[in-house]
Amino acid sequence: MVLGIESSCDETGAGIVSGGRLLAHVVASSMDEHARFGGVVPEIAARAHLQSFDPVVREALDRAGLGMREIDAVAVTTGPGLSGALQVGLAGAKALAFAADVPLYGVHHLAGHVAADTLEHGPLPDPCVVLIVSGGHTSLLLVRDLVRDPILHLGDTVDDAAGECFDKVARVFGLPYPGGPAIDRAARAGDGHAVAFPRPLTGPRDAPYAFSFSGLKTAAARWAERHRLRGEPIPLADGAASLQEAVADVLTRKALAACREYDVRTLVVVGGVAANSRVRALAEERCAAAGVELRVPPLTLCTDNGAMIAAVGDLLVRAGADPARPDVSIDPSAPLEYAALHPTAHRPAGPGAPSGARVTAARSAS
Repeated sequence: MVLGIESSCDETGAGIVSGGRLLAHVVASSMDEHARFGGVVPEIAARAHLQSFDPVVREALDRAGLGMREIDAVAVTTGPGLSGALQVGLAGAKALAFAADVPLYGVHHLAGHVAADTLEHGPLPDPCVVLIVSGGHTSLLLVRDLVRDPILHLGDTVDDAAGECFDKVARVFGLPYPGGPAIDRAARAGDGHAVAFPRPLTGPRDAPYAFSFSGLKTAAARWAERHRLRGEPIPLADGAASLQEAVADVLTRKALAACREYDVRTLVVVGGVAANSRVRALAEERCAAAGVELRVPPLTLCTDNGAMIAAVGDLLVRAGADPARPDVSIDPSAPLEYAALHPTAHRPAGPGAPSGARVTAARSAS
């Protein structure tokens, strides 16, 4: 029985997983508190985690019909994310693990998104191509054994992530935060081919698996500005649908190209933007045409949640991985190399040594 804790941004999540089976899943979001600012405010997020941590954990235990005495391990997000938010989750997870006298595992947030799919569709095929699309991350990965092998990055975003593009363009369009769901709703009545928005980094000389959405964001903003300067109403539905089509086209085009190059027959799409209706639909169309199996978690597991962290913890326990040391810390900007993330902060001995140097020791899942 593994209890997972997620607190990297504006959702406080707790989930319980045993043997790959999801037993409970509870999320408290502070999104409404951030909406009036047009984005996440770190201090508000950290305070919301403090208020929500205990109730969310208690509800997860109640839904699973368990007490802390029946929990065998605790897993927690140790990075990347907002520093204060991560600290709240880690402090709470350490307290629970210490009180229950069970091991604690640090988990990389993005590995959690990958593992979320296993809760719906079972073990990941070895290998598989994984497309992570969220507010802060857009990455194309080659994944073998998620908790034993290093994760190979085929390409990452060089500027704005897909979700960040949605958020920023939504603001220009006058839509509420968060932008992704707002764009998706507005696009339902629009024509995805009405506006010829660019497809960034899709030329023959571009990096084949890198992503860039900053130029697309700018193109959409200028399109909206032209209408305003002419005193015309913005064709909001067509603009939203066309933006969504451009993002979905780039994401799925590169993901299927990676599947072909690496002879992989399964594409896994995860992260908050995986909940976007057009991304899902176009991925289904193109995977079916290419004979590639598509796996996407349920909508409730696409956004940040504790179940995905518990899923990684469950895999680490079953793989015999070493738990984190008592002085495990956080790494707000940790790159995704391994599923386990056990950074520690220490003061090296010796004159002139810098204080607070970070040592990452997360590669023990063998």
